[in-house]
Amino acid sequence: MLCPKCQSSQTKVIDSRSVDDDTSIRRRRECLNCGYRFNTYERVERTPLLVVKRDGTREEFSREKLLRGIIRSAEKRPITREQMERLASDVENDIRNYTDSEIPSEQIGEYVMPRLLELDEVSYIRFASVYRQFQSREMFMKELESMMKSQSEVQESDE
Repeated sequence: MLCPKCQSSQTKVIDSRSVDDDTSIRRRRECLNCGYRFNTYERVERTPLLVVKRDGTREEFSREKLLRGIIRSAEKRPITREQMERLASDVENDIRNYTDSEIPSEQIGEYVMPRLLELDEVSYIRFASVYRQFQSREMFMKELESMMKSQSEVQESDE
């Protein structure tokens, strides 16, 4: 591991902690040359997971791409980066529990949407509008009505 400040390869690990439900490790390091402290992250390498797109093509699953979609839908909304990272990690874990080879892209969206709805309704609608490819105002209104119905059922069961 090279020090980002002086490029020395002489570093030591000060602290190690699990993050993202034990799928990664954060290591706090110190350069033995200049004393600079920095963090590194190690992620468990897993077998490649393929996503089957709507047009039938396949591409490797990308947690970063999933996170970008979540960030885009939550832009200027009261959701923290930590919440978005947690959502992406939870979805990735669900996907890997679902299969170890291929998953349809539609299924990924089905894992994201309920969790995003719990965090923020506006972010949910933004994500759903891209994921469900609304072609008309009627389709959009139908999704809103469905969301509102689900919310009122949850409130009634809580009472």
